[in-house]
Amino acid sequence: MRDIPMPTLPFSDASGCSTLEHGAAARRAATALAAPRLHVSWARDEAEVREAQRLRYKVFAEEMGARLNLPKGSPKGLDIDTFDAFCEHLLVRELKADGSQGKVIGTYRVLTPAAAKRAGGLYSETEFDLTRLRSLRERMVELGRSCIHPEHRSGGAIMALWGALAEFMLRNELDTMIGCASVSMRDGGHFAASLWKQLERTHLASIEWQVRPRLPLPVDDLRQDLAVEAPPLIKGYLRCGARILGAPAWDPDFNTADLPMMMRIQDLPARYRRHFME
Repeated sequence: MRDIPMPTLPFSDASGCSTLEHGAAARRAATALAAPRLHVSWARDEAEVREAQRLRYKVFAEEMGARLNLPKGSPKGLDIDTFDAFCEHLLVRELKADGSQGKVIGTYRVLTPAAAKRAGGLYSETEFDLTRLRSLRERMVELGRSCIHPEHRSGGAIMALWGALAEFMLRNELDTMIGCASVSMRDGGHFAASLWKQLERTHLASIEWQVRPRLPLPVDDLRQDLAVEAPPLIKGYLRCGARILGAPAWDPDFNTADLPMMMRIQDLPARYRRHFME
């Protein structure tokens, strides 16, 4: 997880602004000019899906040290699982100086309700009992395998992805997103357990949406009193109205604690609704 600045409201440049306000506006304008130009699209063929899988391998296997359970015969250097063939793959690329598209620097995969039926379920169901979400499934998508290249984690790439996801939800008349937000367990799980106990008090979904982990993080055996702050990506989801659906699952392959999360369009705060959806 990396720091992901949330969108700022448009600033006014009307006469009468103070010097400080003009200075801040100038800095924002300079930052915008210096920021890389990005292109967001949906993968159109297997070659583009392979680009997303290559980035995922770099982040999950090489950077995070995950043990990937790859299908037999998978090409080297790719993160592949059985759900990929059923998913839509969202890609963000940096545009080169001549306007041509560069390599993939960020990705999400999206499993739609119809595709989930063809796949036989959701990836999240391998970690959680989602029985209580049954009534939402016809308009619910699963987000997964999100990652950003280490050199592009200043915020622009993830905001571009989120904007495209919002457009996709509206175009397809979908209203709910679920997924697993991973927290590193490099400290043995104490951070994750303390974060869960904190979010349980402040951001737990109502009982009718709560789910159960199939392999629970052993919270009772871990410290729960650490003063912790949510990783930036989780913090960003929570600012957008997301809720925690229950206690974290333990993913020993990725060495993470996975928090089940849900975000509904109706819960999106007004300023983010304007930013992403208007």
